[in-house]
Amino acid sequence: MFTIYNNGSVGFRSTADNLYNLKNIDESSESRFKPDEGFINDFSNKKNSQNNDEALNSYKKMANMDTSEPVYQVKDIMTKDLICIDTQSTLQEAYDLLKENKVAQMPIVSFGKKIIGLINKKIILNLLMNDTDNAKEILNRKLEDVFLPEIITADPISDIRRVAKVMLDFKLDAIPVVDEEDVLLGIISKTDILKAVSHLPKLQLWS
Repeated sequence: MFTIYNNGSVGFRSTADNLYNLKNIDESSESRFKPDEGFINDFSNKKNSQNNDEALNSYKKMANMDTSEPVYQVKDIMTKDLICIDTQSTLQEAYDLLKENKVAQMPIVSFGKKIIGLINKKIILNLLMNDTDNAKEILNRKLEDVFLPEIITADPISDIRRVAKVMLDFKLDAIPVVDEEDVLLGIISKTDILKAVSHLPKLQLWS
């Protein structure tokens, strides 16, 4: 399941197939985060409920996959420890946080860690270039007053293969992960997927 947010409002929530049917979707900006050190956890001991196992096996049969192979979901490999900023912060504070943590962009959240959008240096620079005479005033503007591009998010139980395809087709480096209540849970990036492929020999990205 994928969701498109426009300044915190849900504009779309449906499957990947329906996502591709949409027109004029704004591409999410390049997303980076502060990665955890070390390797991907060993997911071979991952326990699922009986109902979840049955659902996964049914899916794998429809996808012509070997039912003995596990289907990994976003929650299995996403980065949970990420840098984010709230809507009450200013553009200057956002820039300082991006620079301090050496990240290209970060999620913006409201109260309760609900996803609003993404901020990066390019957005800040464009705002400054559009009104160079009022740079100080612009940098003191709160994020809640800034128009943000649409972003595509995924839910934690999305199939990694679906997410990888969306990232490739929409030229996304990362996708925020949110629950059904729009709460930010983490982020999944190309780096996460590559690490998973490297350390999970049974991971099937393509059926």
